[in-house]
Order: sequence, then C-alpha cells, then structure tokens
Amino acid sequence: MANNLLQFHHFISLLVLLLLSFPSSNGLPIKPSKYSSRFLGRFSKPNKPLLKTLQKFKYETRYFDQNLDHFSFADLPKFRQRYLISFEHWVGPDKAGPIFFYCGNEGYIDWFAENTGFVWELAPRFGALVVFPEHRYYGESMPYGSNSEAYRNASTLSYLTTEQALADYAILLTELKKDLSAEASPVVLFGGSYGGMLAAWMRLKYPHLSVGALASSAPVLQFEDIVPPETFYDIVSNAFRHESTSCFNTIKASWDALLSEVHKEDGLLQLTKTFHLCQKLNSSVDLSNWWDSAYTSLAMVNYPYPTEFLMPLPGDPIKEVCRKIDSCPDGTGVLERIFEGLNVYYNYTGSFDCFNLDDDPHGENGWNWQACTEMVMPMSSNRYSSMFPEFYYNYTEYKEGCWEEFKVTPRPTWITTEFGGRDFKADLKNFGSNIIFSNGLLDPWSGGSVLEDISESIVALVTEKGAHHLDLRAATTEDPNWLLEQRAKEIMLIEGWIKSYNDRKRLAEI
Repeated sequence: MANNLLQFHHFISLLVLLLLSFPSSNGLPIKPSKYSSRFLGRFSKPNKPLLKTLQKFKYETRYFDQNLDHFSFADLPKFRQRYLISFEHWVGPDKAGPIFFYCGNEGYIDWFAENTGFVWELAPRFGALVVFPEHRYYGESMPYGSNSEAYRNASTLSYLTTEQALADYAILLTELKKDLSAEASPVVLFGGSYGGMLAAWMRLKYPHLSVGALASSAPVLQFEDIVPPETFYDIVSNAFRHESTSCFNTIKASWDALLSEVHKEDGLLQLTKTFHLCQKLNSSVDLSNWWDSAYTSLAMVNYPYPTEFLMPLPGDPIKEVCRKIDSCPDGTGVLERIFEGLNVYYNYTGSFDCFNLDDDPHGENGWNWQACTEMVMPMSSNRYSSMFPEFYYNYTEYKEGCWEEFKVTPRPTWITTEFGGRDFKADLKNFGSNIIFSNGLLDPWSGGSVLEDISESIVALVTEKGAHHLDLRAATTEDPNWLLEQRAKEIMLIEGWIKSYNDRKRLAEI
C-alpha cells in the first residue's frame, strides 16, 4: 500500500489500527479508515486515571450474570455485566418510585455516568432509582473473562450486537425490578450518542419495559442513503465557516499545503518539527488523521463552557481554534497556522512539549467490529461544501477492509430491517410513542437524527447552538437560557409520561 498512498484519499481514524483506502481527487497521501461509523467509537475508552478522579455522584458498583446469547439455547458461558446503581434519592417501591435507566454506550460506564449529570440531578426531583448498565464487550463487562479472549476472532466477537446489548438491558431491568419488588415502578430510558440510539430502539423493541426514552444526539437515520452521506462533514465544516471564513479557508488549503511539504526533500522531518511531534513522522497519513480527528471532535464538543469530556477545552473551542489560526502574524505559513489552531485541542493546558500521533486513549476494537457488522454508516466529503478533502463512500472497499480484519461481511441494511428508518416518519408514528429526540445543530451527528416532531408523543427538541448530547451534561452556572429551556421541556415531558402511567395504573386498580 505504501507505494500507492499518493493515489488515495482519506477517511480518518485514530481509533482504527488496520486501514484501507478510498480514491482521492487530489492525491492527498493520507490513510482512510475502513469504518465510516468510527466517530462514535471515539467515546469508547477514557484514561483510567481520569476515571479515578471523577466520581461526583454516589453509586454502588454491582455485577449481573448475563447470558452470552439471548437468542439461542446453546450451553455458553455467562459473563459478568457491570452496572452502577444509586438508591440515594429513590422513594422506594411502595411509592412506585421511578427508575432512571441509562443505556450504556461503547465504553467504560463510569465515564458515561460521570458525564451524564442531568440524570443524576433529576433523581431527587422524581425520587428515582438510577441505574447505569455497561454495554457488553466494553469496560469491565467482558465475555470470556478478558478483553483479549473476547476480541480474539469473529467467533468470540459474534455476540457483540445491538440486539444482544438491548436484551442484556431488558433482562437486567426485569430482574432488578423483581429483586426490588419494584414491578410497578415506571422506567424512563436515557442515552446519548450510541446510547441514545439504544434508548430509542429499546423503547421500540421492548415498549412494555419503559414509559418513555430520552434519546440525545442519536443518529438513528445515519444508515444506507436515508440522509446524504456528506451531511456529517458538511456540519463540521459549517461550524468552522460560521466562526470565520478565513479559518475555514485556511483549513481547506492546508491539505494541499501538506501534500506540497511531503514532496520536498526532508519534508517529513520538517513536518515533525512544525507540529512538535515526539517521533519523526514516517508518513503524512498519521498527521492528516490527527488533524481530522481534532476538527471532528471539536465540532462534537463545541460546548458553550469549558469541559474535559474528550480533552481539556475552553468554552466555544472552535471559536478559540479559529482565533488562533487567524491571529497569526502576516506571513505565517498555512501549516504553522494549523499547528496553532490544533494546539487548542491537543494542548490547551500547555502540558505537552511534543505529541504522539498514535496516543489514543478513547479507542477500543469493539466498535470497529460493530462498524464492520451492523453499524454501517456511510459518509463522504464534498469538495464544494466541505473544508476536508473530497472522498466518496465505497462499500466494496469498506467490505474488503472488514474481511481483512475480522473475516466478516458487513450487513449495511440490517439496522433498518431490525429497527426501521427507511420510512421512519410513518413507522414511528404508527408503532412508537414517548420518545424525545434531542439534538443541537452544531453536533455533526444531528444530521442523522430525527429533527422534527413525528407525533404528539414522539418529539424532536432541536437547539441551534447545542453540541453533542449537551442536554445530558450536568447543569452549570454558565448554561445559556436556550439550554435551560430545552431541559425544562424534557422534564415536563418525562413528568407527563410518569403521570400518565400512574393514572392508568390507578384506574386499572379500581
């Protein structure tokens, strides 16, 4: 592949170790990811030292023995599913205290729990029990006893599916309610990003187990050709263009500037120096991926106040990145400007003297498997609307890459077959109820979500300035009014679900 790098274009990933290539219109020498849906996977695995410093909320850690395969009667080993549970504010089963159940994402459940303050802050208001189950094959919930065994091959990974994960949640929830004598307690589902998809799908697949679901930043329509494949990259690009046209143009020009530098004698050495890399750059592929990962991550976490969700960042981080790029002295080269901007994302605290391009604390192979089986989410980049180089989704190459790594063939239409999506308006209206799809239009995943009301009970709450599941984060004194209003609407709808459930239950007892 090395001899052909100049003929290929990129679809990046710091999360993917084995890569294939998409054709490029401009010959940019960068390695594309096999998996167009790898963006969600960047939330897989935070630094463990970070987890130890976080615990802001009171909970117990427990384990539940789960069946490895819920859909057969094969004699397979069980695995221990970790879940976090808090009784601190629960009013108990006698008062039918509700259960707030977060559908765990593709990573360590501690991290999602600590970054989902909205659920914890609602608990005292509703007298709710809080439960955060961990997704199978992530964190400590590892079948076959270890990460290495669980990820060994396609045979051991075959039980890593959305259907199995939802069945885990259904079984855990049912058994937990039975153990607590809380069969009459209403359940509200929560989830953000992939967890939001799971919350919406669980509400549809197991409607008898919950009264409603809040699905935040859930791209349930990012499959097949339901939304244009360039949507994600266009939204990222528009976030930068909105802050500064010159910033957008500098980033757009930087890919050609990188190519030009690579062609020079000792170009890779000069790039190593310009971008303060800890080791000499062997290929511009890794550097290009590093850039792209920063830009897409910035769009996702473009929150209005400082956070440390992915990296320590200031409020409105894209604004700060563009300010750095645009404020360089006249005569500063394009690549030097790009470094100044990227330094905001990768080194806002000033803690690093140099950068390791392969240092990816959030990656985990489980998501690569999911992207190669069910979670096939086509993406592309349009040369006219995007600040990224042009590339096109190529299923043949995608399929070849998945076979190369896992010896599996993707099923790009399975998610829509299992959960719907092709005619989602009619399907949700006819068969669904009590789902909130919340999205901020700064979030590139919003383009693959539900952005308009479907019925009286399937509601879209859309904010112009919101980023990736911002509404699920803990409240701060810096929350803008539009965010307060969004959360107030969510609370009102949740109250309505619980009240309707309790009213029906009382009538049934008469």
